[in-house]
Amino acid sequence: MEAAQIEQLISGAITPGNFAWADLGSGAGAFTLALRKLGGPEIKIYSVDSQISKLREQEELFCTNFPGANIKFIEQDFTVDLSLPILDGILMANSLHFVRRKNQFLDSITQFLKPGGKLLIVEYDTDRGNSFVPYPLTFYRLSKLLRQHDFSDPELLATAPSKYEKGMYSAVATWLE
Repeated sequence: MEAAQIEQLISGAITPGNFAWADLGSGAGAFTLALRKLGGPEIKIYSVDSQISKLREQEELFCTNFPGANIKFIEQDFTVDLSLPILDGILMANSLHFVRRKNQFLDSITQFLKPGGKLLIVEYDTDRGNSFVPYPLTFYRLSKLLRQHDFSDPELLATAPSKYEKGMYSAVATWLE
């Protein structure tokens, strides 16, 4: 996916400024870079991924594109014993579909969100899993799930074509606690 498409998917949820965000399951950092670009130089980012090689790729990209960026790379499975500060937002781009027990997971991550904090999701718009995308959920199912966990009704931000299934969507919801 091109950088412009990535930015289009998440731009409706990112406000530039002195905000703290985590990117859970950040991979090689395509969405993390977009988060930094859209959030500006004052944003603080916690990039969490279980593969150190992916985090090192990100670090190189950040050194090239955003030297001095306020980013912390955390090698960890984001679904297990996560430890983060209180955040203004959590980005999950192509990572929620790896979480089997979404109810328990959502309960665990809300402890890191400020009241009014954002949960920004980029996901495949299907309920049919496969070996690469084991537990996806449509926007409709995401909406039902988030309402059960004290989030606002999610706003559909954008859609994008995909060579897999029906395509992708991005959505943002606010934690109401």
